Amino acid sequence: MKRLAVVCGLAGPILFAAMLIWLTTIEQDFMRTLGWDGLRRPTLDWPSGLALGPYGGWMVATFLVCGLLMSLFALGLRAYMAPDPFSTAGTALLLLAGLAMMGEAFLADPTRAPPPPTWHGVLHDVFFVALGLTLMPGMLVLGRAFQLDPRWRGLAIYTWSSAALALFTFFFKGIAFYVFLAAVLTWSEVVALRMRSLQ
Repeated sequence: MKRLAVVCGLAGPILFAAMLIWLTTIEQDFMRTLGWDGLRRPTLDWPSGLALGPYGGWMVATFLVCGLLMSLFALGLRAYMAPDPFSTAGTALLLLAGLAMMGEAFLADPTRAPPPPTWHGVLHDVFFVALGLTLMPGMLVLGRAFQLDPRWRGLAIYTWSSAALALFTFFFKGIAFYVFLAAVLTWSEVVALRMRSLQ
């Protein structure tokens, strides 16, 4: 499980970033029909709207696979940490964040679509909120767990800084959303690399 968690932690962020770049490139004409613009309106139906395009099945699969990888990463991370309430709570929140990402596979409703919303669009929005309410709080709690564990102490301040940057850019939206994604994905990679060094 420990080795699997390291592989999941390293592969998940790279896979997610690669799929976003690829799908955004090949579906940019479709995304523009939704009102998206990479600089002026970067978060308008992005990245969820990629699942609505001609290659949308790839985005659905990405949400499912990357969510599963995050959940397995969280389960393995728990085994690398000292048993205490903070590590238990932090990894549990990270696990729930992975499950919430899998829920993003329900197709979103385009922002400019006429009401009423579809059932799958409502579920997509609910899981998006759940992702925000678990991922970033999980990072904050894990920062405290890292601080208490001598093997992880060097990542405490980095984790808190990444969480603070993610929180700010998540709610700020706009082009700052790219910074949110970069902060979260990079943090996952750094933690996975530390796990590998502890093997």
